[in-house]
Amino acid sequence: AETASRVQDVTAWEAGARLTSKHAEGLVQLDNGVKVPPSGWKCSRCDLTSNLWMNLTDGTILCGRRYFDGSGGNNHAVDHFDETKYPLAVKLGTITPEGGDVYSYDEDDMVIDPKLPQHLAHFGINIAVMEKTDKTMTELELDINLKFEWDAIQESGSALTPLYGPGYTGLENLGNTCYMNSTLQVLFTIPDFQERYFPKARQIFEKAPADPTGDFDAQMAKVAVGLLSGNYSKPPAEAAPTVSTEKLSTEEKKKFLEKHSQPGIPPRVFKSLVGKGHSEFSSMRQQDAQEFFLYFLTLIDRQARTNASEANPADCFKFEVEERLQCMQSRKVRYGRRDETLLALPVPIEASTNVEEVAAFEAKKLAIEASGKKVDSKEVVRPSIPFSACLEAFATPEEVSDFLSPATGAKGVAKKTTRFVSFPDYLMVQAKKFYLDPTWVPKKLDALLQVPDELDLSSLRAKGLQEGEEELPSGDAAAAKGESAFQIDESMVVQLASMGFDVEGCKRAVFNTKNSGVEAAMNWVLEHMGDPDFSQPFLPPGEKSTTSQPEPDEDSIAMVSSMGFERHQAIRALKETSNDVQRAVDWIFSHADEMDTDQAPAAASSATTGPKYRDGEGKYRLVAFISHMGSSSLCGHYVCHILKDGRWVIFNDSKVATSEKPPRDMAYLYLFRRI
Repeated sequence: AETASRVQDVTAWEAGARLTSKHAEGLVQLDNGVKVPPSGWKCSRCDLTSNLWMNLTDGTILCGRRYFDGSGGNNHAVDHFDETKYPLAVKLGTITPEGGDVYSYDEDDMVIDPKLPQHLAHFGINIAVMEKTDKTMTELELDINLKFEWDAIQESGSALTPLYGPGYTGLENLGNTCYMNSTLQVLFTIPDFQERYFPKARQIFEKAPADPTGDFDAQMAKVAVGLLSGNYSKPPAEAAPTVSTEKLSTEEKKKFLEKHSQPGIPPRVFKSLVGKGHSEFSSMRQQDAQEFFLYFLTLIDRQARTNASEANPADCFKFEVEERLQCMQSRKVRYGRRDETLLALPVPIEASTNVEEVAAFEAKKLAIEASGKKVDSKEVVRPSIPFSACLEAFATPEEVSDFLSPATGAKGVAKKTTRFVSFPDYLMVQAKKFYLDPTWVPKKLDALLQVPDELDLSSLRAKGLQEGEEELPSGDAAAAKGESAFQIDESMVVQLASMGFDVEGCKRAVFNTKNSGVEAAMNWVLEHMGDPDFSQPFLPPGEKSTTSQPEPDEDSIAMVSSMGFERHQAIRALKETSNDVQRAVDWIFSHADEMDTDQAPAAASSATTGPKYRDGEGKYRLVAFISHMGSSSLCGHYVCHILKDGRWVIFNDSKVATSEKPPRDMAYLYLFRRI
């Protein structure tokens, strides 16, 4: 029987919710007389007796894929699909009365087969009496990633010293909440967040309603006290020794830290509150830390708008960027500005500095696999890319094809560049390692980044309209000349929507990326899917809605007005948001330029002028990073490393320890503090 901790580990590591296969309902099964025994299986093409998959169309038993380290199978199940196109296979040994691992080669993913009992019965397998004898795909991924976690991220061979006290408190993993835990640890090392919630915790608690579970400030203060007070991070009675992990196995390392670690605080109520109303963050599935970071800042902004007397801690991340778009037909330009809280950097694999070493390893790997041996995971050579190459790729003009020029009225090529108008106190940088492969399956770029201790971004400062540049006419001016307005490429919208994203959000993505391609639109979706109006009906700027808007009720008008807005503002915002009070408040702040600001109340006028950017030199020092382990953002595990008191510290959920070799080259999100 599996231990409770093992079951908990598997649950915490479970990949995102599997979808029902499109082939399950009408799967064709051949009447070929094949009957499969309940045990004693072997690959029909080789002698392997483990990692076996039975094709649900013809009952053929074949071995699975070969893993990156040379273990696993000989790819015979994949070869069989290539030859027959029979899509579904079940992993033998994982079948129990509750189900089994089913893979769809056509959909290239683990799937659900609601008719698995019937499909198995076709080949003589009674699912009711089957017992588990092999590891599921989740368990295999867990084992691989745990080894990676403790050998690479926890720096095998270094000294493990558990830490305790204020600022060294862990967070309990509630089941796939490592993305939230890592983000919170990083945020609460920033003075803006500490000062907003920790010293004022008592006052916040006193002002909280009788039921504080729905009060955002109270829950933030509760987390602040938990992490910063030191009350929940005290050393055990038996002092934890400093131990070299060089001779410890993965399991021994885990047991050592479990014995000497603090339990960590369980942020259950906090998780429930921040995820309320969000289809993904309210679930127990794994999430993207970058998406959660952006979503969480919107929650903080929303709360700050209702309490203008308190500083908004999210302001430390806010900066303004300038977008320069040049029509290559007319050579005219257009300048625009937008707000940002994160810098997303491309990772140009072609800029790796060890191309020859990677090629030599790949050749060696093929030779080792051909001899039937396994590749030692410690010998794997990954592309290594300078961080400066990522910045250079960001600074390079991006080509926009099929740009409808308002100057010429014809489609052509435009070039877009992005620069900083202001530099924030804290700059969060995302290394864009997640991408979609040609079959639209989320993947992760397996590469290392050469990240420096300090950055100088001064050369990326925006300069505005330059002497001799001629501006492109505005959309209204182009329309007055009879020129056609920008048309959204509906085929791109359909492609994005087919992946499960909201249609209106997809329209926004295609519009804002100017039909420049599905990949660019997808990146826009991933960065903005947490926006309050992402799923709202989209109208291009300048167009008026032709649909009638419901009249808001008096109760809703009163609720919005009570937040310091004029009646006419409340009515318009409620009309624009289908009478949703919370969205109406967000709408007012995001459409301040469309409101009669001279009639706005004094309490709200300062807030409606938009974010106030802090600015200074573009020089930064690395102070934290969040690392991801796993094959995509939908599965795996997150940990963070933070520079505290002059040393690097690893926060791995409830485990907090010193870090002698912080693996910054493997990180996903980097936090830089302005010097």
